[in-house]
Amino acid sequence: MPAFAARDLAPKLTVLVAAGVFCLSTSISRAADEIDPAAPKGAAVTVLKAAKSCFANIVEVSGTIIAREETQVRPERMGLKVAEVMADAGDSVSAGQVLAKLNLPEGGQISVQAPVAGVISASTASVGAMASGKGEALFSIIARGEFDLVGMVPTRDIAKLQVNQTARIKVIGAGEVDGKVRRLSTTVEPNSQLAQVFVGVIANRRLLVNSSGRAQIKTGQSCGVAVPLTAILYGTAGTVVQVVRRSRVETRRVETGLMSAGQVEITSGLQEGDIVVARAGALLREGDPVRPVMASADAK
Repeated sequence: MPAFAARDLAPKLTVLVAAGVFCLSTSISRAADEIDPAAPKGAAVTVLKAAKSCFANIVEVSGTIIAREETQVRPERMGLKVAEVMADAGDSVSAGQVLAKLNLPEGGQISVQAPVAGVISASTASVGAMASGKGEALFSIIARGEFDLVGMVPTRDIAKLQVNQTARIKVIGAGEVDGKVRRLSTTVEPNSQLAQVFVGVIANRRLLVNSSGRAQIKTGQSCGVAVPLTAILYGTAGTVVQVVRRSRVETRRVETGLMSAGQVEITSGLQEGDIVVARAGALLREGDPVRPVMASADAK
């Protein structure tokens, strides 16, 4: 009986195995039929989505630090001699503070006082020296310790500037300080076509007169689509970016605007969400097949 059952079962197993092989072959055949033989198989390229970003419109001014207001201190009388010096260049003084004492020709002394609070920028006072109401001042005081950065800007930029616009000023030897546009020139130097601007320095630190500085004045803000600088190609055909659509490269001519922190504003030619090659290169051409790999957030 068992031998009969085995003989009877063998043909059935053969049929089942054959059916299984047929089904597997059919599945593989269907999967192969679903693969698009025209699908591109190009090189892998890093891409990113064009996204909106805001850019500050900045006007740069290079210039020199000057005292906003400097007061000269002299005695009112003639023929006096310095008896005692009580302040020196670099000292901060208050209004009414005694700076020096002078001997009178007929005997006695008078005091020379600071007419304003500020910082003494220069002093010629020395014991035994003559002092008078004319000639060289005994002391020069930068009133209230206020400074300006005075510089020149092109006429195309002067129209963007307004009084009270904020600025960030980098002063050689003193680091960065805040500032504000205080005064604009109403005339232009005819040969250079540059106009003068005064940027008030807002700082509780001592600055050196005639030191160099550079101010970045924020004149506005522009928001639009942006891409990294590395995504832009400059050539004879103009400014272009490389976009990936349906796994193929498309070259787009674009117009650029402001630039900040490695990002460039695209004013036309690109839309938010477009897939852009992160590092455009001459090796990629119009229509080339590629395998896009999305850049990580840190890579952007």
